[in-house]
Amino acid sequence: MTAQVAIVDAKGEQAGSVELPASIFDVQTNVPLIHQVVVAQRAAARQGTHSTKGRGEVSGSGAKPFKQKGTGRARQGSIRMPQHRGGGSVHGPTPRDYSQRTPKKMIAAALLGALSDRARGGHVHVISAFSSEAPSTRTAVDTFAALGVAKNVMLVLDRAEETAFLSVRNLAEVHVLPWDQLNAYDVLVSDDIVFSQTAFEAFVAAKTGSSVEVAAAAPKAAAEPKAAKAAEAEQPVKVAEQPAADAADFGPDSHAPLEDGSAPEGFEIKGNANSMKFHRPEGRWYEQTEAEVWFRDAAAAEAAGFVEAGKASKADKAEKDN
Repeated sequence: MTAQVAIVDAKGEQAGSVELPASIFDVQTNVPLIHQVVVAQRAAARQGTHSTKGRGEVSGSGAKPFKQKGTGRARQGSIRMPQHRGGGSVHGPTPRDYSQRTPKKMIAAALLGALSDRARGGHVHVISAFSSEAPSTRTAVDTFAALGVAKNVMLVLDRAEETAFLSVRNLAEVHVLPWDQLNAYDVLVSDDIVFSQTAFEAFVAAKTGSSVEVAAAAPKAAAEPKAAKAAEAEQPVKVAEQPAADAADFGPDSHAPLEDGSAPEGFEIKGNANSMKFHRPEGRWYEQTEAEVWFRDAAAAEAAGFVEAGKASKADKAEKDN
């Protein structure tokens, strides 16, 4: 089931709500995979510039310190040997590259698993904006307090949101990242993940290929006389019907969902009119997709201009080839 999170404005009041896509915020958390990706990320952050000198690199004479026999001392061949002061190091570190090769799919899966863990714990938040006029650290602090987050906070912003960045740059407990640099390690070391609305929409669109639908907040009820409220209570409540997708626009082998949202008999292909994608019963996201239109088979969906989920359209392939 898709979870929802409230959008909070600069005053700490709810300004709407947005759904957390299950394909991003409700996937299985693979702990060994996340561990491997985090270790690789931390290893790649090492400079690897450490260096020591061996006996052939240190300064010093190459002459024998004293004769081989007759002194009663251990024989020595050079003052540059490791046992002498100022001599070379034995098996010391040398410059090297610590980075590990990690497949992109593993990196992406680790990020989604970490985000899903935070989302299931209720630690993912969305804010509309701190201040639209000028940077204000006090406003940012008040907004975080209204969200109930105090320390180890990661704020995810869009690169164009300079005012928000200036508002939080003096807060030691807040770590700021642009949405396109979000990674598993920074998510794990943060207790709460706070998205700006712009960054959240851009991140979800990049991961799912579809836009985010924001539900407006319910207006506050104004004070009314008791007589007016009583008269309103006597009136029957009218429920607005949601318009279903017009299946006639997608050919004779398409059908709108039934009243309970189920599939008509003989129609098993789910279609999404917003993204123009269709899902087969054996598809990965079939159970998590809510059909806006049903097709009799995949050929009927392709004839209507839909593309199977996970595959690029012909126009995208042509644009990529050019």
